[in-house]
Amino acid sequence: MAKQKSKFFCQNCGAQHAKLLGKCTTCNEWGTVVEEIIQKEESRGFRRTWNTTSKVKKVIKAVKISEIYITEEDRFKTNNKELDNVLGGGLVRGSVLLLGGEPGVGKSTLILQIALQMPQKVLYISGEESKNQLKMRGERLQIKNDNCLILTETNTQNIFKSILENEPEMVVIDSIQTLHTDYIEASPGSISQIRETAAELIKFAKETATPVLLIGHINKEGSIAGPKILEHMVDVVLQFEGDRNHTYRILRATKNRFGSTAELGIYEMLSSGLREIENPSEILISEKDASLSGTAIAATLEGIRPFMIEVQALVSTAVYGTPQRSTTGYNLKRLNMILAVLEKRAGFRLGAKDVFLNIAGGLKVDDPAIDLAVVCAILSSNEDVAIPQNYCFAAEVGLAGEIRAVNRIEQRILEAEKLGFDTIIVSKYNKISQKKYNIEVIKVSKIEAVFQKLF
Repeated sequence: MAKQKSKFFCQNCGAQHAKLLGKCTTCNEWGTVVEEIIQKEESRGFRRTWNTTSKVKKVIKAVKISEIYITEEDRFKTNNKELDNVLGGGLVRGSVLLLGGEPGVGKSTLILQIALQMPQKVLYISGEESKNQLKMRGERLQIKNDNCLILTETNTQNIFKSILENEPEMVVIDSIQTLHTDYIEASPGSISQIRETAAELIKFAKETATPVLLIGHINKEGSIAGPKILEHMVDVVLQFEGDRNHTYRILRATKNRFGSTAELGIYEMLSSGLREIENPSEILISEKDASLSGTAIAATLEGIRPFMIEVQALVSTAVYGTPQRSTTGYNLKRLNMILAVLEKRAGFRLGAKDVFLNIAGGLKVDDPAIDLAVVCAILSSNEDVAIPQNYCFAAEVGLAGEIRAVNRIEQRILEAEKLGFDTIIVSKYNKISQKKYNIEVIKVSKIEAVFQKLF
């Protein structure tokens, strides 16, 4: 008879408690601690059936760090350039990826599209949709591929039997919250079930060198639902972001053991699936017939990718006593700092005016190199004078009103030149090579010099 015992878990943060509590002491949420019955057995999860008779034990021995030889990770392409760039060059064999995102943002569409595009054999396991639903989605994508196998199952023991029969080169789970194992007496989606099923899949991935891609739901705070340890267990955590009112989606890596977390992929949601956006500047700069005040173009970087974004500002007289400050896609505290610099160092009276700032395209930008574009957009709206459409900016603004240098300025200049801009304003302190550009590079050191040049 298997021994049974109970544990108490918080359904919000995954913390374990010794007894049932009304309030979780970790995340301070009320009514989230529940009892889960844990049943332990010796045989659990995925077992290597072809090596169970071997009696040779592997001796684990410590080695000097100088004796360790670095080998390149064995990767293969997914035929999706945006995903390959985010992952750092492709899928690593034996890696486990976790993809999270808002409901309806297109996670299942993205993963099914990738599974159908790959030349390798892929086993797509769905616990949420039927085979007919997946077939209809595949017809909308208009991709034919007989290497993609569909399985609608939630029990991990049955899943591993199917994996051993078909021997896929990649496994997709949609979603990890729907799976359950016979060795845990808890409902699917509970903390213990998510942790146990994830551990079984990770063990399978490492023993067979088969990449596993997990789709995860998110909670109301925007983090992946389930225990936080789930994100520590996997190799890569991807976040799929987007707004239902916009067609553009952004894929970010918040954790990547095999590459950088600074990369992002941009997609456009169409009726026929997700289209990869290779040149994001095309969608982030709006087309307009006439010059409008309050807009400025900034040259920014995300990872190794440079692109141009449009910064929009609106400055108006405050209707109520307290002026409003509002931003979309930009740090509100940094906007307040820039407004204080403009008032103190440059003499612009903006304390009694409402200031609204928006980054076009729904992007969230943390690059300080867009500070100068923010300043120019605010001054343009305040003076009601349009900035020439062939101007762009790449510089940081300091507390003393100085224009500070930013990194990788030459990549920003080349991107602006490629997109047809005539002039880029940068910091005087940036070191730029002497080669000739087909774009005029103006170097400034103070906000006052920028204002005199533009207005």
